[in-house]
Amino acid sequence: MTTADELRTKPQLYYDDVSEGQEMPPLVIGPMTPTHLFRWSAAIENWHRIHYDQNFAVYHDGLANILAQGSWKQSILPRYLKDMCLPDGWPWKLKFQHRAMIVPGDTITVWARVTGKREVDGLGLIDLDIGMALQSKVETCPGTATIVLPIKGGKAIPYPFVPPQGA
Repeated sequence: MTTADELRTKPQLYYDDVSEGQEMPPLVIGPMTPTHLFRWSAAIENWHRIHYDQNFAVYHDGLANILAQGSWKQSILPRYLKDMCLPDGWPWKLKFQHRAMIVPGDTITVWARVTGKREVDGLGLIDLDIGMALQSKVETCPGTATIVLPIKGGKAIPYPFVPPQGA
């Protein structure tokens, strides 16, 4: 897990440094624990028992175990993209699907692969295939994203980010 200080001093990833087909550095989380899942339930006040009560999840709902919340997955992918773009880039677009359950004991690898890049209005746009894979290689959240990275010697990316015309 990356620390706050590491993120504050992270060297900028530039558009020029990325090539189509490149695998981006993964983020590995886990193994997941019941405590981790309960903390997320408490933080967002999601009291559905399938997220913290193992007996209810298994014997009432017929699940394999308690489940990680969809909202937790929805928070991890944008965080991964944000951390990749820091300090001067922006995650812009993200879409993904929930396809497999995450349960205690699972280790998740968040990944991205560059599928395209283009310059639009002086900004470097990078298209990615992204996802969250379980230790079994089952893909739990496949999707796509577009990030905006600065071009070496180019203009600054506006803050807040304003999408370029025609992008």
